[in-house]
Amino acid sequence: MELTVESLDSPALTKAQLADLLFDEIGLNKRESKEMVDAFFELISQSLVTGEDVKLSGFGNFQIRTKAPRPGRNPRTGEAIPIEARRVVTFHASSKLKEQIQEGTTGSAS
Repeated sequence: MELTVESLDSPALTKAQLADLLFDEIGLNKRESKEMVDAFFELISQSLVTGEDVKLSGFGNFQIRTKAPRPGRNPRTGEAIPIEARRVVTFHASSKLKEQIQEGTTGSAS
């Protein structure tokens, strides 16, 4: 399946557009396409919530990182404000994806 940014209605790829691509390219009906996309993202979300890394071969890795508490500052008043510890999601692109971006090419990430 060849997809270019120019073929999209907006500069961002949305879940609805992914579902439409499944409908057009694979032949799933619209409901099945939407459910498959939703299930995919729900699985990724739940894995991250439970602290598991998500590794998509040829695309990249999503990881949960715990950030320590640190001192911050209100930029308007200059008042010191503590920033609490929190968990954040990080994404590291695979070398294959980085190469494709540098070359400006598209291809299936497998």
